[in-house]
Amino acid sequence: MTGPFSIVQPRRIRFGRGEALAAVPEIAVLGRRAFLVHGRTVDRAVPLIAALEQEGLAVSSFPCPGEPTLAMLDAAVSAARGADLVIGLGGGSALDLAKAVAALVPATGGAMDHLEVVGLGRPLEADPLPFVAIPTTAGTGAEVTKNAVIDVPEHRRKVSLRDDRMIARLAVIDPSLTDHCPKAVTLASGLDAVVQVIEPYLSHRANLYTDALARAAIPLGLGALRRLMTEEDPGARDSMAWVSLSGGLALANAGLGAVHGLAGPIGGMIGAAHGAICGALLPHVFRRVSERAPSARTDEVGAWIGDALGGGGIDALEDWMHGEGLPRLSALGLRANDHAAAAEAALQSSSMKASPVPFDADDLRGILRRAG
Repeated sequence: MTGPFSIVQPRRIRFGRGEALAAVPEIAVLGRRAFLVHGRTVDRAVPLIAALEQEGLAVSSFPCPGEPTLAMLDAAVSAARGADLVIGLGGGSALDLAKAVAALVPATGGAMDHLEVVGLGRPLEADPLPFVAIPTTAGTGAEVTKNAVIDVPEHRRKVSLRDDRMIARLAVIDPSLTDHCPKAVTLASGLDAVVQVIEPYLSHRANLYTDALARAAIPLGLGALRRLMTEEDPGARDSMAWVSLSGGLALANAGLGAVHGLAGPIGGMIGAAHGAICGALLPHVFRRVSERAPSARTDEVGAWIGDALGGGGIDALEDWMHGEGLPRLSALGLRANDHAAAAEAALQSSSMKASPVPFDADDLRGILRRAG
């Protein structure tokens, strides 16, 4: 039994195939002038835009071609002036950009007034605009989290804009939007989803709510991801969408750990996909946690990994994911002389605060050497 805890989650979550368009009447009551953030092209957003316009909404759109930068955020906030509703349709990058726009349009200051670490970290003065999140990948769980990750290239850091009020008013998880996602994206985002149920389960902030999500999601995600590497399967896509949602809810309420503590600074240094970085780090962080703080939980996670891969535990997972094409950190662009800076930056990250093990810089540098 855990001590007291509280739960932060969207007011409403809709899950199921076809829900993206079925939710349009519910979205329409939140505002009349919608600002829609989508991925690199508007193509996937066209059916949603048409349905919203049929409901009488005026819709303007904005592309998010990659992980959101400070310059991209500033441009999006300027473009969104006059909107009374923000919708994110896309992967975690598009959702984070939309979430940050919803927070900053009503704010009196700019992004640097509110960003953590490199900015002033001030709380938001005003409530964000209503925000609707519709993910098209299964990985980040950004549809149900209370922060938006922004890349600040001049500092070589990815940092968060964070506030409980940034939680989506409505999260719509339609697994059909993830069908036929490219294999490399499925692997990287899927490993991120798996990490985001493993780390909250091992977190010292784990509670009854997050345990209920993570215990079911860890083995489900491992099995579904392995299946999707061999064939396109709607049932496995549905499972991964649920695992991603579970991870978002779990991390928002129990925190993460050293995988994400390291992944944030590394992403700012090399610009590689967040999920790929998390996947490459997972075996090495998990081994170190198991060595330093072995527990019934680390045993459970190791057993779930072994069952999903037909035996072998964490070693089998490392071999399998790289065999499926996941690059190691060095191939993603992390150099050995970046290790010290990444380790020091990770120690300051919010994710490290939930780690079940108190890592120091030497521990983290060792993890990076082994993950390279």
